[in-house]
Amino acid sequence: MLYPLKFQPILKEKIWGGNKLKTILNKQTSKTNVGESWEISTVGEDISIIENGEFAGRKLTGLIGEYTSELLGEKVYQEFGNQFPLLIKFIDAKEDLSVQLHPNDELAKKRHNSFGKTEMWYVVQADTDAELIVGFDKDTSKEEYEAFLEKGKITELLNFEKISEGDSYFIKAGRIHAIGGGALIAEIQQTSDITYRVYDWDRKDDEGNERELHTDLALDALDFTSDRSFKLTYDKSKNKVNNLISGTYFTTSIINVDGVFERDYKELDSFKILMCVKGNGTINTGIYSEAISFGETILIPRSIENLSIVSDSAEMKLLEVYI
Repeated sequence: MLYPLKFQPILKEKIWGGNKLKTILNKQTSKTNVGESWEISTVGEDISIIENGEFAGRKLTGLIGEYTSELLGEKVYQEFGNQFPLLIKFIDAKEDLSVQLHPNDELAKKRHNSFGKTEMWYVVQADTDAELIVGFDKDTSKEEYEAFLEKGKITELLNFEKISEGDSYFIKAGRIHAIGGGALIAEIQQTSDITYRVYDWDRKDDEGNERELHTDLALDALDFTSDRSFKLTYDKSKNKVNNLISGTYFTTSIINVDGVFERDYKELDSFKILMCVKGNGTINTGIYSEAISFGETILIPRSIENLSIVSDSAEMKLLEVYI
């Protein structure tokens, strides 16, 4: 019988990474400059391995192949098969990430035989004056973009956003963006690792090499408008499902648990993901009980239709994600 699943984090060192995944989110690692913790993944060779219960040690893809719609939901399994449809991460940016964007489904399929990458961010923690880049500051032409890029002045066209804990942003495919130094982010995205890097702050690695840029690929993928619908506003009521974004690729809400919160999923034909972004507590299904702490992620199979969330701290916050 399926139960709430935890996975071994897949930790990735990055030139811009820091140590918050270890010191704040309690990820166990001896690595340095850890920029990303892939919480749930079936991207490439980065396949999540189950950490808890009777399936401990098994790969997520194998479990999907065995339990199919019982794990994912019927419609989800019909569309994605053994590929988990989302990539779930925590990101620690000690330094600025590159200015980048991602292709949509059509371009990604044509060029890379991959899904596109629409994503969202939730700010778990932010240092003083931490920023994100999201989109252009004003509508921009392709010609203007190319001219500023060539002069090394692309940042003059971009929109900078001061951030604090609890801020949330929706980054559709084609929108130029960058996570700034000092930001600790929960990221929910399509199951894709296709990134077009257009500017990397003239940064060099330990061997004096600059990272590859994807200037030409990015041109056809860019959205040059300054659409400001990216910052998400949401209710912050306790013991209620507060919607952040409902879209084609995922629906994400935040649940502020005070005491006990009962959740009914009977009408939902999808798996559920719970990311703990504050506090700690327990997930009870009636048969199984699984602790969840700050920085942990749990996958709730489709077959589990009811659960109760019990907070063990004064304030517990969970991101809830499904399709």
